[in-house]
Amino acid sequence: MKYLLKSSMLSAMLAAAFITMPVAYATEAATAEAASPHTLTTNIGFFTDYTYRGISLTRERGAIQGGVDYAHSSGFFLGAWATNVEKNAFYENTVELDIYGGYVHQLADDLSMNVGFLSYFYPDSNRPSAGTNNVGATPNTTELNAAVTYKYFTLKHSASVTDYFGNDFAGSGSSRGSGYTEFNVNYKLPVADLNLVAHVGRLAVRNYSELNYTDWLVGVNKDFSIAGSKGWNAGVNYTTTNADDNLYVDLKGWETGNDRFIGYIKRTF
Repeated sequence: MKYLLKSSMLSAMLAAAFITMPVAYATEAATAEAASPHTLTTNIGFFTDYTYRGISLTRERGAIQGGVDYAHSSGFFLGAWATNVEKNAFYENTVELDIYGGYVHQLADDLSMNVGFLSYFYPDSNRPSAGTNNVGATPNTTELNAAVTYKYFTLKHSASVTDYFGNDFAGSGSSRGSGYTEFNVNYKLPVADLNLVAHVGRLAVRNYSELNYTDWLVGVNKDFSIAGSKGWNAGVNYTTTNADDNLYVDLKGWETGNDRFIGYIKRTF
């Protein structure tokens, strides 16, 4: 009984101490926590199609995508992201895993630049066998990139430091050094809190000019909350390309560069 009494008294004293803690001290503690230089976020989304630079990689059959991102207040960032892909798109692979990172530097209030890398991995790839003119090729690709952002405009260029998604055919040469240049707009409309997105990009595949094409995209999306949970976003995009339909087809002959609408819903935690 004495032990219980002492415990009760001790609990009461501790509770009183915390209740009477100076407001300034509590505020400083909260501020210190909020000022952490580290930021970690995760995301997951459901899409009607996985479209990469205007090319469908899931044959408009839907995609589940998600990732994790780390950012430091100094400007360095690192992340990983994954999605399903149609097995007839890349060497019968069904999964894409991306690893990326880089550095962002604020040049002025509305002007920033960043440099980074992006590596695409397809772990289940069935590589071409001996006897083909692309023996042992892999779609795994690594790019270096640089971008400049002014307000809601971004100009970005990516250059591959490996063969571009397995293009290294005998007689034609390596596609290392292929480039993709894009211009993006992300603008908050003054109505209904909608975000307008627009994009145009140009792919130039080294030694394989027949694979070059331009893609376009325009869409709207909206940030919202569900039952008090924040971080939700949903939207619809329209995309199209001028890619050669005889070349941009999957293993079943389905044309991957045609125009399409893409709907999605995602959440960032």
